[in-house]
Amino acid sequence: MKVLENEQYKTLLSEDYNFVFNKKTGFFARWGRTKEEDPVYSSFGPEICDIEVSTTCSQGCKFCYKGNTTKGKNMSFETFKELFDRLPKSGLTQIAMGIGDIGANKDLWKIFEYAKENGVIPNVTVNGEGITDEMADKLVSLCGAVAVSMYDKDKTYDTVKKLTNRGLKQVNIHFMLCEETYSQCLNLFYDSISDSRLQNLNAIVLLSLKPKGRAVGNFHPLGQIDFAALVDLASEKNIPIGFDSCSCHKFLKAVEKYPDIESLAMVAEPCESGLFSAYFNVDGKFFPCSFAEGTKGWEEGLDVKDFWGNQKTEKWRNRLIACERKCPLYDI
Repeated sequence: MKVLENEQYKTLLSEDYNFVFNKKTGFFARWGRTKEEDPVYSSFGPEICDIEVSTTCSQGCKFCYKGNTTKGKNMSFETFKELFDRLPKSGLTQIAMGIGDIGANKDLWKIFEYAKENGVIPNVTVNGEGITDEMADKLVSLCGAVAVSMYDKDKTYDTVKKLTNRGLKQVNIHFMLCEETYSQCLNLFYDSISDSRLQNLNAIVLLSLKPKGRAVGNFHPLGQIDFAALVDLASEKNIPIGFDSCSCHKFLKAVEKYPDIESLAMVAEPCESGLFSAYFNVDGKFFPCSFAEGTKGWEEGLDVKDFWGNQKTEKWRNRLIACERKCPLYDI
């Protein structure tokens, strides 16, 4: 295995697993023994780590799968540093930080700075609450991408404008999609065309409902017909969209008759938890993904010292592959 890295690119080369990653644009391409072969998983460790740096959130959303409140926990810089230093770095390309209220964790900027100083540009998802000009400046200077979760329309749109006005190119809106939020999503699509605050928005990222936490019994997954209608609308109106890996199979079904289906399929990644990605909670414990935490078999997480090759992770990995990378936990 050989890793080649400079200011713009990171490339990993081995016999059966290879990739090239552009640190500036986020472009990523992976291949196996040949350019046509797609590896099943990375034996060198995760490509992407999702790290929960705080569970404090003031929004109190009824669909919150984490059930977060204003009395949450924060990951300390010491915990992050120990975690980061122990992560296998050969295959790691990105770290996505999860936080609710951006001012909740006093160590947040120190965490971002440490990651960046050590070769990994952090990305973060925020809720748009209380982001001052000073905070926006720091986000733009330290992060490669910022996602603003859609809770309050004006706070979300104002935050997008605040970040894009400062030159950040990769600013997305994360939208939780289900039956109950479908009409709101349509409004967001049309706002992305007409509202000047969103003129430099990178994309609207659709997140499938996970029936966990406060969402149980109150919300229902969006059906294939309505999901496909959104994809068609985005294509017709030239609205840039993305989606989480949980939505991949719905997306592929929605575009199966598109003339460029082969190109679209190449950029649609099904569930990669434990295959190419890893999640660490606020205590620094590993779970295949944030939705697996607390489920049967994953009542407790693994230590970063032994997580990727752990027997428990391998069992999960085999189960996911057997499911053809469809969620083994939730009916999505």
